Amino acid sequence: MNHLAHALLSGRSPDRVLGGFLGDFVRGAIDPALPRGVAEGIALHRAIDSWTDAHPEVVAARARFVPPFRRYAGIFVDIWFDHLLARGFARWSTQPLGAFGESVVALLESRLHELPADLQRFTRYLRANGLPAAYADRAMIGRVFAGVASRLVRENPIARGLDAIAPIVAPLEAHFEAFFPELVAFADERLARLGDDAGPGS
Repeated sequence: MNHLAHALLSGRSPDRVLGGFLGDFVRGAIDPALPRGVAEGIALHRAIDSWTDAHPEVVAARARFVPPFRRYAGIFVDIWFDHLLARGFARWSTQPLGAFGESVVALLESRLHELPADLQRFTRYLRANGLPAAYADRAMIGRVFAGVASRLVRENPIARGLDAIAPIVAPLEAHFEAFFPELVAFADERLARLGDDAGPGS
């Protein structure tokens, strides 16, 4: 899953939300010097990613892509599922999408000194582009694909991601609808173990 989903699924703890973002920017063993909640957020992020990658609906969604796009299907599915989540955000959160996105970016900005340089730059990118709320805008998804494409060393077709998705919009949405409630339940169960009974989006 992508950034909006991880922020939503991290629960109500600011430390865990911060960790949920750090999950894409740190590798290897979790630093034992990190605050407990931040470490829990990173671990939850990794558990969500592993569970998601193996889910039959996600596997089926990736298989919908044809060459030369199939190699990058994981990127397309992660970002497109965030688009679908943003479009139907009211189903999953008691907060409006705009307010939720603003709270996430404000949290990152308030703790910028704790973030690695890559996440500091990404935080500024989020603010400048109205993300993650703007994931609801299809045109923004096209710009996100173009940005991902430009960061890869090898030539790739990721910038044409909307072209790859256009013929399979309906089946991708069906896969998302079957998958995402199960992901929410998975995250709820993990949060309950951590003593956070609010659940995603509360």
